[in-house]
Amino acid sequence: MFQEALTIVNKEGIATYFGPIISIEENENTFNQLLENIDWNNEVGMMFGKEFITKRKVAFYADNAIEYTYSNKTKKGAAWTPQLMYLKTLVESYTNAKYNACLLNLYHNGEEGMGWHSDDEKEIVQHSSIASLSIGVARKFSFKHKANKEKIDCILESGSLLEMKGAMQTNWWHALPKTKKVLQPRINLTFRQMIKQ
Repeated sequence: MFQEALTIVNKEGIATYFGPIISIEENENTFNQLLENIDWNNEVGMMFGKEFITKRKVAFYADNAIEYTYSNKTKKGAAWTPQLMYLKTLVESYTNAKYNACLLNLYHNGEEGMGWHSDDEKEIVQHSSIASLSIGVARKFSFKHKANKEKIDCILESGSLLEMKGAMQTNWWHALPKTKKVLQPRINLTFRQMIKQ
């Protein structure tokens, strides 16, 4: 039913694409439940010393109220919902890793994206597995090597799982490019291993 895992990056870090791990039938129900049951909020960021509010919405869930600081903002993890616990366990069965936090992003359409960045904040266990589960419309996802600028693109299908581990966050940036061609929404769940405070 599901495809074999595909290694997308295998130098100075590892990125593996497992393809869809949730069936087409489950996708819509999973998306609707996440939309309805997650405590979504607009992201507040800083640019050139000024606060701005993003169109995309975010949420953060974690064990024992773990905190996560990025873009100069600290988020306190909400308690896991039963659905998130189910999805976390499913993802762990593919990656053979354990996660204690999940950052969720809701992109309403292709005009919302994410620029080049690394998930290398000090609260994340260095070189640990970060697992990205995509629900909703398929989107292009890009990697760029920090030193030689090599670029690798892939398409993240609905229900699919991408894992980044090893030195990926040290040596590579990743991004979700904006596009006017995509009109449908996408929810992305990134399961992480945070250092317990």
